[in-house]
Amino acid sequence: MKETNQFGWVDFYKELSLKLRQYKDNRTELVEKVEKIFEITGISMPTLEKDKKLEDIDPFTFYGLFNKKLTVDNRISIIKAIAGLFDVKAEIPSSFDSIPVLNPQNAIFYLVKPNRGNDDIQELWELFDAVVEYDQNPTDEIISKVSKYFDICINKKGNGNSKITMGMYWVASDSLINLDKRNLWYIYESGKFPDSFVKTLPSFENKITSKEYFDLVEKLSAYIKSENCELKNFNELSFEAWRYSEQVNKEIAEGKKAESKREKKGAAIADEGVETVHYWIYSPGDSASYWDEFYSEGIMGIGWDEIGDLSKFNNKDEMKQKMKEKIDPTRSFKNDAHSTWQFVNEMKPGDVIFVKKGMYKLVGKGIVQSDYKYDNDRDYYKNIRKVKWTHIGEWDHPGRAVMKTLTDLTAYTDYVEELNALFESDTEDDVEDTVVLNLKPYNADMFLDEVYMDRSKYETLVSLLKRKKNVILQGAPGVGKTFAAKRLAYSMMGVKDPSRVMMVQFHQSYSYEDFIMGFRPTQEGGFKLEHGAFYEFCKSAEVDSEDTPYFFIIDEINRGNLSKIFGELFMLIESDKRGIELKLLYADEKFSVPENVYIVGMMNTADRSLAMMDYALRRRFAFFEMEPGFNSVGFRKYQKSLNDKKFDNLIERIEALNVDIANDESLGEGFCIGHSYLCGLEETSYQTLSGIIEFEIAPLLKEYWFDEPSKAKNWIDDLRSVIL
Repeated sequence: MKETNQFGWVDFYKELSLKLRQYKDNRTELVEKVEKIFEITGISMPTLEKDKKLEDIDPFTFYGLFNKKLTVDNRISIIKAIAGLFDVKAEIPSSFDSIPVLNPQNAIFYLVKPNRGNDDIQELWELFDAVVEYDQNPTDEIISKVSKYFDICINKKGNGNSKITMGMYWVASDSLINLDKRNLWYIYESGKFPDSFVKTLPSFENKITSKEYFDLVEKLSAYIKSENCELKNFNELSFEAWRYSEQVNKEIAEGKKAESKREKKGAAIADEGVETVHYWIYSPGDSASYWDEFYSEGIMGIGWDEIGDLSKFNNKDEMKQKMKEKIDPTRSFKNDAHSTWQFVNEMKPGDVIFVKKGMYKLVGKGIVQSDYKYDNDRDYYKNIRKVKWTHIGEWDHPGRAVMKTLTDLTAYTDYVEELNALFESDTEDDVEDTVVLNLKPYNADMFLDEVYMDRSKYETLVSLLKRKKNVILQGAPGVGKTFAAKRLAYSMMGVKDPSRVMMVQFHQSYSYEDFIMGFRPTQEGGFKLEHGAFYEFCKSAEVDSEDTPYFFIIDEINRGNLSKIFGELFMLIESDKRGIELKLLYADEKFSVPENVYIVGMMNTADRSLAMMDYALRRRFAFFEMEPGFNSVGFRKYQKSLNDKKFDNLIERIEALNVDIANDESLGEGFCIGHSYLCGLEETSYQTLSGIIEFEIAPLLKEYWFDEPSKAKNWIDDLRSVIL
């Protein structure tokens, strides 16, 4: 705890609440004093009504005048003006550590006209009045009154758990707890409270009810008073939540900055089961009409309530058909079904959301926090996901945005870079509160469950990569090189942290300018020096601990012009040259490849069209041969789970085929048929197995034995025969 009086604000806030109660039935005078506050201070008055003509105000919004993101000087200036106008005798607070604050763009507790209900502001006054009484004398009657208006006010559009309980905490910080994200993280996830205690606390996914809230207050209060807790009251709990989250976030701050940089360059190549970050642009209703509500509740929603729970549909066609039945049989709903399917099935926690308003404005940015959920308790927009909204405001969109409600932008790397750049100037101070993200653990056993490789070979691969720092996974088609690469990285990290992994794919047009840096044309007709994917990645890794590994994955590494792409990095990527600096081609800057960066390349040994790999690069990499995993423990376990004789027969014949391929002087082991052609099958019908033979394996065999067509035909017929 700090030795200074970090709770000096409490007395001022409490006295002010008593003074403010006197204006419950005299709000015209209160409005006049609000205007006077900003006249005295010379600070611009915030927009409290759409036309800026303030006629009424609730007490929580009044507190929000100085409990939002402001400079300390402006905050103190407003408080001094309030003290003079309302004759508050308590000492003016000078420290505001841990006091929960509103975002300036969402700092009123009522809807502006004409959307406001007749009783909205009055009901906020009733809640405020009841909370002040509760703080002085929490009788059952007063608790009942607080509960009544709590349930009314928290369910008003634009309000939510954080906002309403924050207002209550300002007024009664000794006896009521605020449920902003810092406090919720501290109570439920930080590990500062015993699991046995946390399990007794109410669990709520959306808006908390008064019953759940008071249950939480009662249990926390009892625990704080016990001998097991060093905290004395809710003030100290809230302060500790702030202090400890600041400490934790400071420890991971460099990692967060690194992640922000990596968002700018290079689309990651997704593969099922790995949380690769995708970028989406999204509209929360027409002209962002639900943005305030979604921001307040920490969610994003998509419509189509008419067709019910979207997770029940097996494909887009079923969605389209249902939309036609329920809405309009004459419309195609092609784009609608596509966006809806993506929202439910393709979006993942960790994805980044840009929020648009119309086609020319952006109003926010956030990170997806949950899987899809159908929330039948909502009156509208029942199809939701939880989102950690990190930015709110208004930015000019670069050009014209797409019209669809939801669009995946991941493939458009330049566009994503432009959008990210709009938010770069906004620091963490612009974020309402910071959430520590929990990463899923991942270890060697998990790797071996998914990647069909023997443990001894896995351990050899890890040892090789640690020693050499640069490894190329080479092998025949279908041995799972791409599938294994990210999982190898995660297994060495110990967690699934996509922020420390980047994947690019080399091709004949890929250049040094894409990889390191180069001049790019601008819209104004000039040129701008742009950093490439590997440069950005190394700079991200550089600021982190040397013990924290980062993995740069290159698919089809032998398809690029390697001398052209790597340039002067030929020397810098060597394991014993890490940290040595060289001047870069395009900039007066010295650059090095950090110790904690590992490079994993992938190469298909069966591609006859590729030239030999540059020898200068070849000697800087270790080459690890990935073989078909039909005999691995993992694959045999998978095969057994399918329990299908025809599938077993097909595997047996493919293994025999591989022996023939390996013994062929013109082919060899690098051309064997990999196991991934037959992985991930949910059923093994004739149609499924026949499709694999006819459209995946047969074309490959015809290419292998293009000069011996009869041999290819014999093997294809052999494979066909075992599944009849």
